[in-house]
Amino acid sequence: MPSPRLWTKEELIVAFNLYLKIEFGKTHSSNPKIIKLANLIDRTPASVVMRLGNFASIDPFHINRGISGLKNGMNQVQPIWDEFFNNQEELIFLSEQIIAQKENTSIEKKFEDILLDTKDLKGQDIIRAVKTRVNQSVFRQMVLSNYNNKCAITGIDIPELLLASHIIPWSKNEEHRLNPENGICFSALYDKAFDKGIIGINTNHEIIFSDKIRNKRQTEFYSKYFTPIENQKIIVAQKYLPRKEFLEYHLDTIFNKQIIF
Repeated sequence: MPSPRLWTKEELIVAFNLYLKIEFGKTHSSNPKIIKLANLIDRTPASVVMRLGNFASIDPFHINRGISGLKNGMNQVQPIWDEFFNNQEELIFLSEQIIAQKENTSIEKKFEDILLDTKDLKGQDIIRAVKTRVNQSVFRQMVLSNYNNKCAITGIDIPELLLASHIIPWSKNEEHRLNPENGICFSALYDKAFDKGIIGINTNHEIIFSDKIRNKRQTEFYSKYFTPIENQKIIVAQKYLPRKEFLEYHLDTIFNKQIIF
């Protein structure tokens, strides 16, 4: 009987890419996303599920829940996990490059819909722009799946209306740009309100209002879109809760800072 074919580093990297993006509790062999990846790397869906289980075995989220995952094989996936958390932007972009190559396309072609306005860039500018847009796209997929593809405030589940809001802005912290604990899924109105510090999320995960929005208490739009959500808790994330230090940063540096009309 021939020995099992060992997983290559490239295969482990794309499996980890899926692990980050797949919805919690849906790592089963009939999931179309798992079947698609299995076909792409010439593996069985069951073997992909096993690798996802290996990643789960070293994920602090599952360890803290007392769930061990599939420990056989964890030594193979640990270096990938460590590489991600030490150099998130490079590994995520590399994983998308590998996937595009296996799909017989280029990263630029695969993500052309979000790269349309970069066509006039040259040299290092285009390289940086492509990497940034691709990584932001992956971050969005991670955050949306972490909230079960629902706005954490309204429960809206139409992907076209959902955004992955950074708690610490992308430009302010390179280390945590792609950390799912630094993202919350909001629909467009509340994404903008959070981004501009008009609303905040306290460390109890409750929605709080700035002076700027409180000054609009007498308006019809306030009673319609803000009164129902004041002090409401956001939807609980599937795996990665907003990190306390990130929420404190937003409260200290962004929330309630733009109060001039």
